[in-house]
Amino acid sequence: MQPPSHPFYARTRLPTEHGEFDVRVYVGTDGKEHLAISVGELDGGESVPCRVHSECLTGEVLGSLKCDCKAQLDAALEHIQREGRGVVLYLRQEGRGIGLGNKIRAYELQSQGADTVEANRLLGFDDDLRTYETASEMLAALGVRSVVLLTNNPSKLSGLEDVGVRVEGRLPLVTGVNEVNVSYLETKRVRMGHLIKPGVLRPESAKAG
Repeated sequence: MQPPSHPFYARTRLPTEHGEFDVRVYVGTDGKEHLAISVGELDGGESVPCRVHSECLTGEVLGSLKCDCKAQLDAALEHIQREGRGVVLYLRQEGRGIGLGNKIRAYELQSQGADTVEANRLLGFDDDLRTYETASEMLAALGVRSVVLLTNNPSKLSGLEDVGVRVEGRLPLVTGVNEVNVSYLETKRVRMGHLIKPGVLRPESAKAG
């Protein structure tokens, strides 16, 4: 692919079940196409609501119950629509950066009793291989000066700050908890330090009851 002449080489308005969004495509130094999905005026914006979201084909396309990725994406899109301003950066970093094939291999190890951290390590990977240079470049191209991040992951906060993104605050994003993924989310809370209060992780069906 030839390098684009503009940071965002494709752009359109896209009607969705969550409302209409401004969608822009960015080619990162990794050669992958990433999306900026936004609402409202961002240029020069301070404390812009922002979700930096990593691709999850199994959850977002196949409807896997093993993670909360699709629910988090939906909640983030709904949040920026309600606010009338914000951006979701959709980064092509499947499986916390290990890729789709290795993610499926990790799932198989989990079915044999490993948790998500152990599975990555058994495959020879660190717990999280994602990087955030592309997110920083995209925010700069959008003219965003600072963000309020929708995340439970402290590594995402520090990772963005390390590449020059001003993070003014954080909003929790605990959603999509079910009987299948509750132990996975508890592992992220306990072993990866995700900012989730003890006792919050209950399946949605149990909360409704």
